[in-house]
Amino acid sequence: MIGQSIYQTYKRYRTLQTHRISALPIVILMPHSACNCKCVMCDIWKGNKNLKQLTGDDIKSLLSSLKSLGTKQIVMSGGEALLNPNFFSLCQLLKRENLSITLLSTGLTLKKNAENILAWVDELIVSLDGDQGTHDTIRNINGAYTRLKEGSQYLKSKNPSFRISARTVIHRLNFRQWPGIIDSAKQMGVDRISFLPADVSSHAFNREQLWTEEKQMDIAIHLNELSEFKTVLDEITTKYKQDIDSGFIAESSEKLNRIFTYYCAIHNLCEFPYKKCNAPWVSAVIEADGMVRPCFFHPSIGNIRDHLLTDVLNGEKAMEFRKQLNMDENDTCKRCVCYLNLPARMNPANPIK
Repeated sequence: MIGQSIYQTYKRYRTLQTHRISALPIVILMPHSACNCKCVMCDIWKGNKNLKQLTGDDIKSLLSSLKSLGTKQIVMSGGEALLNPNFFSLCQLLKRENLSITLLSTGLTLKKNAENILAWVDELIVSLDGDQGTHDTIRNINGAYTRLKEGSQYLKSKNPSFRISARTVIHRLNFRQWPGIIDSAKQMGVDRISFLPADVSSHAFNREQLWTEEKQMDIAIHLNELSEFKTVLDEITTKYKQDIDSGFIAESSEKLNRIFTYYCAIHNLCEFPYKKCNAPWVSAVIEADGMVRPCFFHPSIGNIRDHLLTDVLNGEKAMEFRKQLNMDENDTCKRCVCYLNLPARMNPANPIK
């Protein structure tokens, strides 16, 4: 086992030093293209009629590549992954290969799926947008908060050690409720909560057409709101310092302040926060139609229904992408809100920041 671990570390180190993927610790799968929420900061739900989903055959075709690449962690994203009627069958196929499964969910059907979630999922990350009224408004679903809270608490009642994290996108519709979001997370009984700014400028989240400036400003903090935003942020870093120090709030005070810097940068008041990211070298995103992306925010590089994942990742298009990518200059990377940096000698943990 020690020898195998050293070999995998060597392969990961070589991958980080070259443009050829020989180790891929994390793979993000999107089992279902649709979503059961209609969030104001996301357009995934607008494609619900154009249904796509991964199948058991898709997963079986991945297994040899995942094994050869030493993959350890599968992140089930979406859309809402639980909408795939065969979701837990897909999990069973992956668990047979000793892969760890993290599920990202809107939380609407946690109670209904509790037994299977506890049986086949290692960690759950739920989206939390505010207190009851704010959360339901942002999600455009009446009762969404109640179902999320009841489902999270039910899972904890069945297995107190089952890890549940909350993730919140902070933007102009909820930043004033930021303290209440933390309090709500505690009431739900989750183990941790993390925060990130809203992506308003990429093609991610099913945006075939980039948002207009007017649409971006529906979500981004306005110029005349930045002072108020900073006041709320300062309250978080002082009033909730113990939660930051304990790790209940995942980000340090410095990282939380980068959210403010991000929104300042949108208004050209400063540069976007520096991010050290190696996602295209340590992970891949596989969408519900089999398309493979180097990360959520960059274009596809192939399809697992046409070629093995290893061949897609090390094909000419993918190799050229990684070779040419300069994250310090690439506009998509500079404006990115969700990044991953996985050093060669570290085990993958908490990949979605």
